Amino acid sequence: MMDINEIREYLPHRYPFLLVDRVVELDVTEGKTIRAYKNVSVNEPFFNGHFPAHPIMPGVLIIEAMAQAAGILGFKMLDVKPADGTLYYFVGTDKLRFRQPVLPGDQLVLEARFLSNKRSIWKFECRASVDGKEVCSAEITCAERKL
Repeated sequence: MMDINEIREYLPHRYPFLLVDRVVELDVTEGKTIRAYKNVSVNEPFFNGHFPAHPIMPGVLIIEAMAQAAGILGFKMLDVKPADGTLYYFVGTDKLRFRQPVLPGDQLVLEARFLSNKRSIWKFECRASVDGKEVCSAEITCAERKL
């Protein structure tokens, strides 16, 4: 549904911090959900130090990947892009849980569902999974800012 070229229009991140490779489902009207993925390669720069003998994806980057998917959903719901002068800043998380590590070769499936928007503070229910098994879940809060 969205390839990397379109994703780059909606996220200001670039290598090595662009953590969404493809959007496969997007509903901005009824369910207000997104489903995307990140292909986790052993060539990711963070694997050099986390951990060389037993590489696992850092939890903070899993959270960031979920937040980026939620950001795409927010941009699409508003029908704006960063080029229009709007950004989302990740400002917090609640109910965060990690369930298993993410390893090189995994495809990290990212899902977000819009919960609320009050005074430019957006909340999303997010989850990340690998092979149908949940690896992380959280409520993510983002602040919408006009540049």
